[in-house]
Amino acid sequence: MARRPSSSRKPTARRTEAAPEQRPDLYQRITDTIIAQLEQGRVPWVQPWGDLPGAAAVGMPRNALTERAYSGINVMLLWGSGMAAGYPTQRWLTFRQARALGGSVRRGEKGTPVVYANRFTPEQERARASQAGEEARSIAFLKQYTVFNAAQCDGLPDGLYVPPPPPREDLIEPRFHALMEGTGLTIHLGGQRAFYRQADDAIVLPPPQSFFEPINFHRTAAHEMSHATGAAHRLARDFTGRYGSEGYAREELVAEISAAYVCASLGIVPTVRHADYIANWLEVLRSDPRAIVQAASLASRSADWLLGHLPPELAVDGAGGLDEGDEEDAAPAIEREAA
Repeated sequence: MARRPSSSRKPTARRTEAAPEQRPDLYQRITDTIIAQLEQGRVPWVQPWGDLPGAAAVGMPRNALTERAYSGINVMLLWGSGMAAGYPTQRWLTFRQARALGGSVRRGEKGTPVVYANRFTPEQERARASQAGEEARSIAFLKQYTVFNAAQCDGLPDGLYVPPPPPREDLIEPRFHALMEGTGLTIHLGGQRAFYRQADDAIVLPPPQSFFEPINFHRTAAHEMSHATGAAHRLARDFTGRYGSEGYAREELVAEISAAYVCASLGIVPTVRHADYIANWLEVLRSDPRAIVQAASLASRSADWLLGHLPPELAVDGAGGLDEGDEEDAAPAIEREAA
């Protein structure tokens, strides 16, 4: 069925009516899902890649029609759904996108909810700002739409059913070396500890040969480099939290997720680098339903910053794309396609 002309769609980029009543519940539902997984000992940004026959290879989920990668909390939602079902591909699309490609979602298939951010301005805030001669402050909230894996559809182009080849293993080492060089981050090799030192904006890593598995050097470096992206002259995250504090746990959460997204983009299976923080993460998530969504969004920005420094000949499609923070312009059309 042909799409309706774009002019017939009502703009939704900025809303002035009251926010949807179910807005807070969406954050809570996502948070409850992540908490349940952590309580079961499963870390949602680290998946059992290759454990299920025919399961998708390590990589970032992307939209089958636009080829744009998902990011933010949507990566975890799609990874979790895809791994649970054992889908062979990480290509996803809405009901109407499947039809646009000449296919259809099979009857009875259950979709996976993903989200994007929108904003609204309460009437009282508009009136207050008008009276005070100030700009009205809008409030962010999540909106949900539904996507299906290509494996849940019939009649799509054959290429969408064939899992893309995983990143070449022989490119992992040169890509990661180029990433470390390209970022311009100060990295010192030596000692037995890995950490980012904010005082002089430097990363300290044990030398690669000190790791039992060489790939663990890359995983560890990705974590510490993710911390470094939060420096004031880069992405300016909050580094005021002391060890053991909620702020410290939040930054560790961002670095863990960012490193997982970087590793997956480069064909490196992510692992949990700091499992001892799980109790702290649970405490943060239980106290703030928005924490995991915010951390995943910050992690995507961190991963994008790092992957954006790869030279063109080694570039990969990273975490940046259809996420809950950057999808606002595309969201009206995509959200309607799920209806």
